[in-house]
Order: sequence, then structure tokens, then C-alpha cells
Amino acid sequence: MSRPPLPIGTWGEISTWVAQTDDKGKPLKHKSQARFRDHDGRVRLVSAYGKTKTAAERALLTKLQDRAKTNQSGELTAMHKINHLLDLWERRFEGLVADGTRSPTSLDTYRRALKNHIRPALGELRIGEATTPRIDTVLSKIKTNSGAPTAKTCRAILSGAMSLAVRYGAISVNPVREVDAIEAKPKNPPRALTAGEVTLLRKSLAADGRAVQADLPDLVTFMLGTGVRIGEALAVLWHQVDLEAGTAKITHTIARIPGEGLLRKVTKSRAGQRVLSLPRWAVSMLRTRQAAGIRLDDPVFADTLGGYRDPSNTRRAIRTALSPVGSTARRDLGLTLRALRRKACLTRKEVAEALAWPQTRIELIETGRIKVDRQLVADLVKTYNITLDDSPSLQAEIDAAIQPAESDKLAWIRSHALRKTTATALDEAGHTARQIADQLGQSKVSITQDVYMGRRAANPAAAEALEQAFDDPDLI
Repeated sequence: MSRPPLPIGTWGEISTWVAQTDDKGKPLKHKSQARFRDHDGRVRLVSAYGKTKTAAERALLTKLQDRAKTNQSGELTAMHKINHLLDLWERRFEGLVADGTRSPTSLDTYRRALKNHIRPALGELRIGEATTPRIDTVLSKIKTNSGAPTAKTCRAILSGAMSLAVRYGAISVNPVREVDAIEAKPKNPPRALTAGEVTLLRKSLAADGRAVQADLPDLVTFMLGTGVRIGEALAVLWHQVDLEAGTAKITHTIARIPGEGLLRKVTKSRAGQRVLSLPRWAVSMLRTRQAAGIRLDDPVFADTLGGYRDPSNTRRAIRTALSPVGSTARRDLGLTLRALRRKACLTRKEVAEALAWPQTRIELIETGRIKVDRQLVADLVKTYNITLDDSPSLQAEIDAAIQPAESDKLAWIRSHALRKTTATALDEAGHTARQIADQLGQSKVSITQDVYMGRRAANPAAAEALEQAFDDPDLI
């Protein structure tokens, strides 16, 4: 009976012998060799050398393993580790990003999910061991520990990877297919600012020195007047703004990609590329900025060095600004608490870790930007070895600080509410869902509208509606 052929990507028995000796017959070099079956089905001899028999065999084994990995790019089996499958899936997604069909920010999100959740839980298992119950258990734990949005992202990655395993012949059925869909319910229902809240917000930003220093009043005005995303606003260059026509061309977005830095990249979908008409109050703001001196290739909203602003840092600055400075009493209490922390020789980071709070909460308290109550302050000063019962003066400051402030009306606002506000203003002005989607750069309204109606046409009426909704002569 003939000997069965080697499986593709494997090798036969390793043979080793002395390849070179010195004048006295002492071995100087050993050679190891084995038959290897390549991906094309042909068997080839693979050799390696070493000073000793062990070194030669070790070198050959490394060579054979590397050769097998190279050949595995075209084939998977149920015995391959899931980490290998994930590597292959990630490389394919990188190719889609390079082709411009997927977003670099999506790749960054998926890499974090792979590193923090999927690989630790499943990476060392074999593909054939990835059963539906096992994957369902893993996703349930991720949902419990990290939230539904993270679990939903992990499910999408695993579904794509296992689909790839099916196409490569490693398994016959995608085990993720039968896992229940993960519903990520919003914590709060969508809410838009009223006209009065918009006016209060713009006045609050104009009076906030830190917000002005971060160039937020004009940026927020532009976002309200256009409905664009933060990354899109930061990517607008001056040559894309036509103040005579009152329009701005949106074609790119700014994103930070690990290992590459800040990139100005084309918007993810064609719907994101659009020409927007601007309300007069937005044009007036841009004229004022232009009068200070600009270069056509510079960003409209540049950093202090004239380059692109980091969207993450800008979001953080907006979050801080949208927690406006409260009453004088609240600010005074914040200064007192900061002095007590420093007297205790503690940093904000150390206090946040002791209380299991976000570090930003300490900063917001000390700058008087969030509402406080007696229990919150009591928990805070306890880390400074202070009790409220022993500090009547501190109690008096707390009593004054907990009184409502005008700025509390803005405490609920998040940056995405600006976009919702623009959409709501257009909706109340009678614009269709398709027109609003075009304004916001959203690709889907309905199948009928996407397929049969023209898209991305400039809509001057949008500027008129926003102008009537938010115009405030005192701020222009």
C-alpha cells in the first residue's frame, strides 16, 4: 500500500546529519532536512543548518512553521486557533480601509474590541470549539461588564470572522448566526434644545473664558447652523467656504488613527459629501473670523498652531463647556474644596481612584461646573480626613452652593444634541425627512428615497429656517 500524502502545510520526518567537519573530524556544521507539502500540493525539501544537531533541527522547525503560516493565508481548518482567524479577518478589514470602503475609525474601534474583549475570551480556542453556546456566554459577559454597545460591536466582529471561516472551509455553519441580537437601548431619549436654551447656551459660552480660549463659541455656532458632526466641522478648509453665496462644502472629516496621527479623510458615505447653505448669523461669524487673516488651505477651526484640531480633545472641551460655571457660591465652594485637596497633598487622580469616580468629576466640582449636594461633598472631603459635622463654615458654603443656578438648565446637553437641535428645527419648519438627512449627511432615510430621489442638493431654505429659529441680534 502506498504511503498517504502529507496534508497541505505539514512536513514529514526530520533528518539530521553532519554536513562539515574540521581536520580532526570534529563536526562543525549539521544539516537538518524534511519534506514539506506546499499550498500548491507539491512536496519540496526544506533544509536548515546549525553548529549542533539541536541547533540545526530548531532552525529547520522554525523555517517549517513560518512556511506553514505563509500557506495558511489561503486555507483554514477547524484546528486553527481563533487568534489566527482574527488576524486574517483584521488584515482583510485593513484592506477595505485602504480601499476607502471602510472607515479608519471603525478599524480603531474593532481593534480595541479585539484586544480588550474578544482575544482574551476566545483567542486560544480552536475555531471548531467556537460553538453557539460558548460565544453566547462570552457576549453575555461582555454585555454585563462593558455594556450593550461594546457587546454589539464584539458580536459584529465575531460574525464577520466566523463567516470568513465558513468561506475558507474551516467550519460549515456560522455559530454567531443563532446568537440573539444585542439591543443597545439609549440611556435617555433624544432631546433637542429649545430656542431659549440655544440663546442661553451661546451666551454662556461667550461669557466662559475657558470656552472662548478653546474657540468653542464659534464652533458651536457653526455646528448649530449646519448640523455637521464635530469631525466634519474641524475638517472644513477656508477655500470650501463661500461667504458671498453663503455656503460651506462638507467633504472630509478629521479622525485620529493609532500609529498615524490626525488624518483628514473623505467622509464615510457619499451622502456625507454635501454643500450646505448657511444662516446669516453663521455667515456673520465666519466673516469676523476671516477678517482676522486666513490662508485658504487652513482649517476654519484650527488649533493654536494653525493645524487640525483633535476631535477627541474638542469633544472633551465641549463637554466641559456644556457644564457651565454655576453660581458664585458654587464656584467659591469649588475653590474651597480644591484648597482642602491640596492641603491633604492629594492629586485629582488619587482622589478619583479612591472614590471610584471619573477624574473629570473632581475638576468639574472644583470649577463649580456641576450641581453638588451634601452627600457628594461629604464623600469627597472624607478622603481629605474631614467630616462635615466638624466644619460649620464648610456646611454654610454647601447650603449656599446647592441652590439652583441658571446654568443648571444646560447640564443635560451633550455635543450630539447640537445636531439633534438642527434636525428638529428643520423638521418643525416643515422640511421633509429626505431634506433633513441631506443636511445632516445621513445616507439612509428609506429605500425609496435613497434609490429613486436625487440626493445632496443644496437647500437654501434650510439656512432660512435655522436663521429664524436661532437668530439673536445681541450675539452677532
